[in-house]
Amino acid sequence: MPSQRDVVEGRLVLPEGVVPGRVTIEDGWIAAVERDDGARGPVVVPGFIDVHVHGWGGFAATGDVHELDGMARALLRRGVTSFLPTAPTLPEAELPRFADRVRAWIPAAPGDGAQPLGFNLEGPFLAPERRGAHDPSLLLTPAALAEATLDAVLDGLRVITIAPELDGATELIARLARADVVVSLGHSASTLDQARGGYAAGARSTTHLFNAMSGVDHRAPGLAVAALEQDDAFVELIADGHHVHPALWPIVARAKPAERLLLVSDALPIAGTGDGRTTLGGLAVEVNGGRATLAGTATLAGSVIALDTAVRNVAAAVSLPRAVAAASANPAALLGADDRGRIEVGRRAHLVALGEELEVRRVTRGAGWIEIA
Repeated sequence: MPSQRDVVEGRLVLPEGVVPGRVTIEDGWIAAVERDDGARGPVVVPGFIDVHVHGWGGFAATGDVHELDGMARALLRRGVTSFLPTAPTLPEAELPRFADRVRAWIPAAPGDGAQPLGFNLEGPFLAPERRGAHDPSLLLTPAALAEATLDAVLDGLRVITIAPELDGATELIARLARADVVVSLGHSASTLDQARGGYAAGARSTTHLFNAMSGVDHRAPGLAVAALEQDDAFVELIADGHHVHPALWPIVARAKPAERLLLVSDALPIAGTGDGRTTLGGLAVEVNGGRATLAGTATLAGSVIALDTAVRNVAAAVSLPRAVAAASANPAALLGADDRGRIEVGRRAHLVALGEELEVRRVTRGAGWIEIA
């Protein structure tokens, strides 16, 4: 069968900056990247990778095949070419069922949707006082988890959130790290030393920096400070303007090595459908003016943005290459997905063409472009 070849020209966002040039695609892979000062066209970036997303477009990560298909297709149209379906805290008995559904779906996931790379569990190992929008009746300490439950979810588990101060947390973090699962510290009231202990045990990331965690108190620093001081630790940032004030975005970018910042959406299933009411993990959530909260409270319950919005926001506050890397190369590195995340020869041609306002105009996973109206 003859090879499939395509050439895209424009302003390529590379690690060293924005460069005019062209990318040659052969059979879904990047075969050449050439600089050409006369090249014209859209801003071309690697496909975004969302490692923390609960749903999009009215479709839930915890749903059936129809829901997962819909979520994947909706995300691709926002420039997300890879993702981790993310569960909120679920009953312990439901954790293996969620894992089974996602594992069974992955081989049949739609080619015109974002590609699933496993799944993410945001819970149940969360501190009750920092639970955010998670059902307190479902929370567990790592020491209380049934061994059979852990065994049932390991296959396909790529990221899990654990509060490091909980009973049995250090031991579970170390075990999961040995199994190549990314442990992300979060939803935690830990002291600085407890947080440092979590990273020392093998935790590699941090769930939505500043949100639902002990913070930057000048006399009693907590997890947020530990995350910022640990150069090797990744940190997630929800750049919707509600979770973290935009004035802090460039400060985080200065505090963390460039390759350790992750943009995530933490998007709810209702994202992309406008304001309204929904549920997350059995709790009522209301969205008003783009701000999602537990019904009747001021407690944030996730976002209603996608990564293209986060990239636009952070690009304006920091730089376009840093923002793009935080949504592509960095999450790829977190997951060990070395076949994607950069515009480089030998990587998958997961590419997004952006317009003048950095809006998604078209997207490809290497086999034809999907035009976005």
